Amino acid sequence: MSDTRPLSEPSATRAPLATHELEVRVRYPECDPMGFVHHAVYPIWLEMGRTEMLRASGGDYRALEESGVFLAVVRLDLRYRRPARYDDVIRVRTTLLAAGPVKIEHAYEVFRGDELLVEAKTTLACLDREGRARPVPTGLCLGG
Repeated sequence: MSDTRPLSEPSATRAPLATHELEVRVRYPECDPMGFVHHAVYPIWLEMGRTEMLRASGGDYRALEESGVFLAVVRLDLRYRRPARYDDVIRVRTTLLAAGPVKIEHAYEVFRGDELLVEAKTTLACLDREGRARPVPTGLCLGG
């Protein structure tokens, strides 16, 4: 039996902290020989969504890394619902779900118009230069 519940649906106890949308046009090299976006491209778009969400809130990944703060994806869940194709304009909706002492959780929806193509979730761990867990800097998830 297939689970049809949306991956991105926040639980009753977890209201979204922030949401951001990014528009992307599918490029030719992102497609397989059948003309569909290759499955490995979607995580790249999710990364773009997270990066642009941080930028839109006044944050800067480069400055974080220069200060010794690294955010590593430790979990990625994707559910492919419909394919995107070359030259489609898609919209990546990134939602910040939770920020704990050392981890950050996001949910994503990828749309073509109003059609849901992909749902996903990621968990990021906050690490130091040696790869050890470190506290999420105060205000990081809200752009501070």
